[in-house]
Amino acid sequence: MADLKSSRLETRLMHAGMAPFNPETRSAPVALPSMRTSTVRFADLAALDQARRRQLKGERGVTYGRVGMDTHAALEDVVCCLENAQRGFLAPSGLSAITLAMLALLNTGDHVLIADCAYGPVRYLDKTVLQRMGISTTYARATPNDLKPLVRENTRMLYIESPGSLLFEMLDIPALAQFARDHNLLLVTDNTWGSGYAYRPLDLGADVSVIAGTKYIGGHSDLMLGAVVANDDEIIQALNVNHYAMGYSVSADDAWLALRGARTLPIRLREHAQNALRICTHLAGWAQTVQIYHPAWPQDTGHALWQRDCTGSNGMLAVELAITEAQSRRFVDALTLFGIGFSWGGFESLVQWVELPALKVHSYWSGRANPIVRLHIGLEDPADLIADLDQALYCALKT
Repeated sequence: MADLKSSRLETRLMHAGMAPFNPETRSAPVALPSMRTSTVRFADLAALDQARRRQLKGERGVTYGRVGMDTHAALEDVVCCLENAQRGFLAPSGLSAITLAMLALLNTGDHVLIADCAYGPVRYLDKTVLQRMGISTTYARATPNDLKPLVRENTRMLYIESPGSLLFEMLDIPALAQFARDHNLLLVTDNTWGSGYAYRPLDLGADVSVIAGTKYIGGHSDLMLGAVVANDDEIIQALNVNHYAMGYSVSADDAWLALRGARTLPIRLREHAQNALRICTHLAGWAQTVQIYHPAWPQDTGHALWQRDCTGSNGMLAVELAITEAQSRRFVDALTLFGIGFSWGGFESLVQWVELPALKVHSYWSGRANPIVRLHIGLEDPADLIADLDQALYCALKT
């Protein structure tokens, strides 16, 4: 069979991480099984020594089940395919992946610049772990002009999330990558929004990309997973030794589910994105709508950056409504097709009422006191979602 090479991500994603043919039977399963084990057996000490050497070099060398077997290796290959990365490391959750990136690449006495739009639990990680370890942080609007006066002699990293966590503001990653190089900083970015398919930060100049595979890579709201990917050999080695030392382990079944979910990522994301734009169009017609936050929406202030840097979008958006707080809470409670809950990226639609304290730390926020509701637009028929949103608004306003 000819070895067809393709530059198209969709094609490469379908074939990344597939099992090689068995040399005796000349056959292989299309779907790898969930390979669970704690102990790895070796034919002889030479084989064990070889695995150890590979592991120490930052390559994939399996000496114990904690680092995973073929199922995990396949998922690492898939994530690297998505992110155009040389090496990937799996973690039990998105937050644990962020923790790995920071603890592997920072030392006591270092200072980190953090985009104020980053995932909220980063601040909790800062407060409970980084500060205790003598790592200081500064949160700021992530533009070179805003960041420049904040750089210190001990600043080592710029950590960002683009689009932002709550209001989905687009950051200029190429400009921030140049800023990081000019100041000898590592640029680490949370790419859960793009998950490698809609957005590829490493190609835009980032040093490290972090993904919560819990979201779109898994795609079915049934697993917890994180990943950290990079291309630089020195960074990979730092991630490798810390990943091992911190004892990270991912369930083989979760890796298997994520591997299965990744195969349908392109078609799911296209559908999520299309549905989200239909919802944006409808919300724009509401008299109560003040602003829609969704970078693929042409009226979004970050739309030009999205057009330049992204290859797609997803189902995440937020809407600012000129109603009272009580009315906004009634609106959320009245929705029937939108589940109330954290996370996103699954097949289902979700809603989250954004609390004001969470917005106040984001410089992108307008400062208006209007309620903001965050929506994840799932794979339901958008006409039904629109009807649900309309009836919820009616219920919110009628009293």
